[in-house]
Amino acid sequence: MELAVGSTNPVKIDAVERTLERYEPTVTAVDVDSGVAEQPRSIEETVTGAENRARKALAATDADYGVGLEGGVARLDGTPGLSLIMWGAVTDGDRTARGGGPTLRLPDGIAERVADGAELGPVMDNRLGTDGIAEADGAAGVLTDGLTNRTQALGEAVASAFGPFVTNYYDGDG
Repeated sequence: MELAVGSTNPVKIDAVERTLERYEPTVTAVDVDSGVAEQPRSIEETVTGAENRARKALAATDADYGVGLEGGVARLDGTPGLSLIMWGAVTDGDRTARGGGPTLRLPDGIAERVADGAELGPVMDNRLGTDGIAEADGAAGVLTDGLTNRTQALGEAVASAFGPFVTNYYDGDG
């Protein structure tokens, strides 16, 4: 299985490799523009970024599938506060499938800074005194005390988006 991932972020590459390990994929990282804001601020914008990354990565290579991953923040009906969301998209050029990863409520102090226009990664780095949290455990790892991390969380989005390509449950009337 040849995969083109629309990012050079090592956490995103690792998430794809680990999640699809049983298929022994060859993964190529492709530096593409998501076509959305650096900090997507809705489910729609986050999904669009993942779709754009998947399509552009596939178009730039001879891979079987393009994979796009995008993290964003959104206010969700029925839940308080601002949430961290993660979405994946997979395309083979004809079909595109999408899947979500975990959703985590952001602590109020962090949410306020992000709502005021800051990006989550730098806000987390500032709060933790770190540099590059988005390329390590990410907010997901920090906010769950390691019960999950950014690689695992993004991997769930990959797995959810890949379902239609690795099972026949989505073919026909199912």
